[in-house]
Amino acid sequence: MYIEQLYTTCLAEAAYYIESEGEAVIIDPLRETEPYIALAKQRNSKIKYVFETHFHADFVSGHIDLAKKVGASIVYGPQANTAYEVINAIDGQEFKLGKIAFRVLHTPGHTPESSCFLLLDENGKEHAVFTGDTLFVGDVGRPDLLDGVMTREALASMLYDSLNKKIKTLPDSVIVYPAHGAGSACGKNIGKETFSTIGEQKKLNYALQEQTREEFIEKVTDGILPPPSYFFEDARINREGYTSIDSVMKQNSKPLNLTAFKEAVVAGALILDTRKPDDFETGYIPSSLSIGLSGQYAVWVGTLIDIKQPLVLIAEDGKEEEAVLRLARVGYENVLGYLAGGVKTWDGKLDTVRSIAAEDMAIEMRAGKAVLDVRRPGEWEASHVNGADFIPLGNFPNVLERLEKQSPYLVHCAGGYRSMIAISIMRRQGFTGELTNIYGGFGAIQKTDLEIVNAVTACAS
Repeated sequence: MYIEQLYTTCLAEAAYYIESEGEAVIIDPLRETEPYIALAKQRNSKIKYVFETHFHADFVSGHIDLAKKVGASIVYGPQANTAYEVINAIDGQEFKLGKIAFRVLHTPGHTPESSCFLLLDENGKEHAVFTGDTLFVGDVGRPDLLDGVMTREALASMLYDSLNKKIKTLPDSVIVYPAHGAGSACGKNIGKETFSTIGEQKKLNYALQEQTREEFIEKVTDGILPPPSYFFEDARINREGYTSIDSVMKQNSKPLNLTAFKEAVVAGALILDTRKPDDFETGYIPSSLSIGLSGQYAVWVGTLIDIKQPLVLIAEDGKEEEAVLRLARVGYENVLGYLAGGVKTWDGKLDTVRSIAAEDMAIEMRAGKAVLDVRRPGEWEASHVNGADFIPLGNFPNVLERLEKQSPYLVHCAGGYRSMIAISIMRRQGFTGELTNIYGGFGAIQKTDLEIVNAVTACAS
């Protein structure tokens, strides 16, 4: 038996390759198929099944393309109504793979069709469970992705039963392999580890503690941020099917000369600059949106840009196809091409972004400049600069109207990636005051003598 976790940091997503006796299964693959096919070939195995734990909302799965290319069967749990041929397993059904087997555990709650795949080893012993978005390290899947069809409270109630009747009853030694890690919007506060055990989660995961149904529902539904708008479109794509990734890459990876690039922009295309923040600040085409490949590129594109918005790309030399592929992973296919030669091809004025070291921030604050913190709520609540204004980047650009567009702002996140995105959005929204990025973000700010407000844990008296 061989298990390999294929973790993609920029999406905080884990796919899995499991093999026994020359037969392999892929669980929750990303959209590109080559890595899985290459791994099976390298190990002289044949992919027999592609298991899908649910209709993913945060990325487009590669299950359809992969199954076609290798002749595998796609397996979902109960209640997965697709527009293409799959095996809809019943609860408890087992699938043989060499000398091991997988038992389907229907675990509705994150979504109605959500299922886990329990791996039984060569001796029939429960070895590991692939939990999809039902159970994460330290968290569980959000139950609010069917608003309008099913309430979050109804889904959370289903999740309570799934966890107590299907997950907590497994032996403590069973390894937990979830579909996501820290940074994913599929949970509220997922732990940094990418796997765990049932025993560890029963001790540490708030959702697996002894509690009433009502207490569980309140905890799981409290503090959930609105899901990125692209989630609903990606879930639909995964349910109904999609254009093959090979066709998308061929269509969208087009070099555009300067004339064609400008014509696309005039016609309504958004310029998406995928270079590193440090490169963006030194010179960018006016009205460009900075979302660099160096961070959670696809996640922030999905959070901040409408999935139907036509895009033209600016990329580093040799990174053009990567920029297109990572967009396709989350269903962004309306890419008209990229500027051949990049920014150096531009024949007009380039804008720049001012950046300063964290040590210089206090001087500018004393001069009256406001601080804008664009991190996530949990980061802000843990600690922040005293007197800072807080607007999470995920809320941009809808709440910027409460800020004075002529005022200067010192903008920071945790390390500098999100603050550059924020500044580029603010410029596109017509902010004319000086916007200054803080090098190193809050990590660097904490090393200065600026006053930091830390979370206070109240002690029970």
